[in-house]
Amino acid sequence: MRPAGILLTGGRSSRMGFDKASIVVAGIPAAQRIAGELSGVAEPVVEVGRGISGISAVADEEPGSGPLAATVTGHGVLRAAGHDGPVLVLACDLPLLTSAGLSALVNWPGDDSVVPVIGGRAQTLCARWSGRDLAAAAQFVAAGRRSMRSLLGQPGIVLVDETGWPPGVAGEFRDVDTPGDLERLGIRS
Repeated sequence: MRPAGILLTGGRSSRMGFDKASIVVAGIPAAQRIAGELSGVAEPVVEVGRGISGISAVADEEPGSGPLAATVTGHGVLRAAGHDGPVLVLACDLPLLTSAGLSALVNWPGDDSVVPVIGGRAQTLCARWSGRDLAAAAQFVAAGRRSMRSLLGQPGIVLVDETGWPPGVAGEFRDVDTPGDLERLGIRS
């Protein structure tokens, strides 16, 4: 089954100091570039945020409540459209992500959620989440949880470190939170 996709663009970008969705890579703002890559491997796709990516967008039902709540909003839209299978959930701060990285996530064997672990940190906002785990996300939000890391305790989550990905792919899963992160990746803001 082809996964659906959720692109999150509603974060405050407080550590970056400017909107991460506007980071320009290869002449294209990050939100638009990632939306294009996501649309190539997932269907349907939805942006949860300000409507800046060029794909269908919805406002976050709980603005300012964090990425878990935003993901639940997106999953609700996808379920209403008839999709209840796996979903690629992406933040807009993945400046190196391409269709190769997304295809590696899509094609990971099995039906469980798959989360890259880069530099010892689980990249929960660059992952393939199962419908089962996204249903649990809605329960977590209802209980007041806000972090995507809440999902990491779910049974069957597959965590894959840098060595588990095809050559060159793991670097695509690096996110950027600060101007220093951009600098380390050789990206000028």
